[in-house]
Amino acid sequence: MKRVKAGCILQTLVFMQKEERGFSKEQQLKYNREELEKYKSDLNKNKTRYQILEVREEPDCSIIVRVRKQLNDTVSVDEYFE
Repeated sequence: MKRVKAGCILQTLVFMQKEERGFSKEQQLKYNREELEKYKSDLNKNKTRYQILEVREEPDCSIIVRVRKQLNDTVSVDEYFE
């Protein structure tokens, strides 16, 4: 029998707006930055342990974020966040 003792997930997220919304490049970038901040705020509010590994703004105004986050809070995952 096996069971997961501890675990984290590595995600690559893309924050971007649909072309048909008619936003200018500046508006798209501003909206994507706000959406990223809301995402981080939600993680903090839910007390999810996470680490942002990379944030990259692309020429098309999308924002690519690589994040490592804890799957559960029942065991220590300190080894993943050193």
